[in-house]
Amino acid sequence: MSATVRLGTCSWADEGLLRTWYPRGVSTAEKRLRYYAERFDTVEVDSPYYALPDPAVTARWAQRTPDDFVFHVKASAAMTWHEGDPTDEAFRQFRGAMEPLELSGKLRGVLLQYHPRFRKSPEALADLARAPDRLAPLVPLVEFRHRSWMADDERADTLAFLERHGLAYVSVDSPLTRASNVSPRVAAGTHSVAYIRFHGRNAQTWNVRGGSAADRFDWMYATEELAEWVEPIRRLATEAEEVYALFNNNRDDFAPRSAAILRGLLDEAGIEATGAVEPPPTELTLF
Repeated sequence: MSATVRLGTCSWADEGLLRTWYPRGVSTAEKRLRYYAERFDTVEVDSPYYALPDPAVTARWAQRTPDDFVFHVKASAAMTWHEGDPTDEAFRQFRGAMEPLELSGKLRGVLLQYHPRFRKSPEALADLARAPDRLAPLVPLVEFRHRSWMADDERADTLAFLERHGLAYVSVDSPLTRASNVSPRVAAGTHSVAYIRFHGRNAQTWNVRGGSAADRFDWMYATEELAEWVEPIRRLATEAEEVYALFNNNRDDFAPRSAAILRGLLDEAGIEATGAVEPPPTELTLF
């Protein structure tokens, strides 16, 4: 039996979404999350990378979403070599901030998006091997930003290591460039959870010095580009128990629009999916 593919975006509160996606009147934090959760049943929260939220905030995330809603949260910079060697304390602080969300049963995975300086080495492998114990029972979602991990002669070894240690490889769609901080487009599963992040394909803005995230991920997917993922997603859905496809192309409303295109393609291909659909209109009655 194949897994259902759950579609979502990497944030429900990016500036572009606030400006172009939410309708007039959906203008508070509570209304926005409820509106989002009517159209998607999963989300990736990237803001904790920059600053950990107060536990009261993560408790409200849980309260404002349906029982079957699934959160994934991006690890703080201190956990992924952006601020030096990750420490047990950095993980402890992260877990403390996320505790209400975790206790709600809605937090599934933690995105470990490693700094490009995190190159494949015995030391890096040893650090990776510590992640499952630091995060259990949450799923460590591993996204590499240095191509040494997925070079042709290292790919099989890397994927085998992740599988052996209970780490979920994050498949990425990003520009095909020769830059060392861009991974190849490889659809692979190393865990019962398969995870795909769609960053867009804007090679011109990917490494612009001083550019914003919205600049880097400024890309509206074309149907033919997302069609390339239909069969890889079908395969992942037969291999994994859970499949998530999250859109990080966060210029304007590009992420939810791109998700809707992929949903249409998956529907046409007979691949079961959720998210990226408008809820049915509320019926008016006289009583």
